[in-house]
Amino acid sequence: MTKNTDITNPSENHDNADFALEQNITTCQNCESEHDIDFDFCPHCGQQTNDELTVGVLFYNTIANYFSFDARFFRSFVPLVFKPGVLAKRFVNGKRLMYLHPAQMYLFISVVFFFMFSFKVREYSASFDKGIQEASLFEESKDSLNSKPIDSATIARISMPLKNTNFVPGLSEQEQKEFDSIITVASSPDYAKNNMPFGYDRKKLDSLIAVNASENEQLRAVGMKEGAGFLNRQFHKQVIKFHKNKGGGALQAFFDSVPISLFFLLPIFAILLKVFYWRRGRFAHHLVFSFYYFSFLFTVMCIILGINYIIDIPDWIDFLVVLSTFFYLVLAVKNYYEQDIFISFIKTSMISFVYMMIVAPMAVMIMLALSFLLY
Repeated sequence: MTKNTDITNPSENHDNADFALEQNITTCQNCESEHDIDFDFCPHCGQQTNDELTVGVLFYNTIANYFSFDARFFRSFVPLVFKPGVLAKRFVNGKRLMYLHPAQMYLFISVVFFFMFSFKVREYSASFDKGIQEASLFEESKDSLNSKPIDSATIARISMPLKNTNFVPGLSEQEQKEFDSIITVASSPDYAKNNMPFGYDRKKLDSLIAVNASENEQLRAVGMKEGAGFLNRQFHKQVIKFHKNKGGGALQAFFDSVPISLFFLLPIFAILLKVFYWRRGRFAHHLVFSFYYFSFLFTVMCIILGINYIIDIPDWIDFLVVLSTFFYLVLAVKNYYEQDIFISFIKTSMISFVYMMIVAPMAVMIMLALSFLLY
């Protein structure tokens, strides 16, 4: 009796094993590295294994990549609002992967705020431009009435009552002569031209613009002298631009400079914290606190704007909400720097006073100058 034996080819077994192994291996579309198909994310670059591009995925990736809008945001938002100073303290103490980075949170919330505020800016800018144009038209009409010199007959009629001592008692002969000279000077064409509200002859500038005169001629018309430096020349160029646009867009240019200015104001706030808490950590620690506090300020502003878009809240309520940010700062300083509440209140008051009375006004002046030069 013959015994049948099934002899399998060893090479076939090896090929089958390789085929089975290849079925469990996939290639990452991003870094082209191989990894186990059961992995949800590539162990080499971190991209999702089955990352099919849909509208939802595209939107989520945009938010997540640029603003880190993920679970860390929600874990950070609650302590930011309801536990003053605690979030910054946890981040400084090493819990940094659990919470959103302070700069990323500041960036995200500030973008949301300025997006919401942009609708108000349009209203304010339109109202401001309309007021400037009306004021310009009023000045032009007033100039057309006042720019003509007074003739000698009119001067005589004006001066005659003053020469009657019964009409103006106590006026000496010398005082009468001085008054006559004042009227004569004020009635001259040169006086009318040189004392215009904007400091230059607007009608002359309009005529130069109408005939497409050279830039140098226009600059001389607004008072620029020969050999003027770069800033002086730029200033007078902006005056011409302001004149052409009748002030339109000036307020918009100012608001456009606010986000940039805040990037400088925030470190200054951190510097003040460093001055008052010299031995309480490095400058980076104070900067973390500042990022989170400014994020809270923008959050409050977003809430105020959002509610006012729905219902008009009385101004006194808005004021109380804004005032509450100061007491939030007191508690945040107390929790972050671990000092007594009274000392925290005194230091916070001093920091706020210096910041609001010195730093903020200087910043506004610089913003006005920059917005005009970049107008």
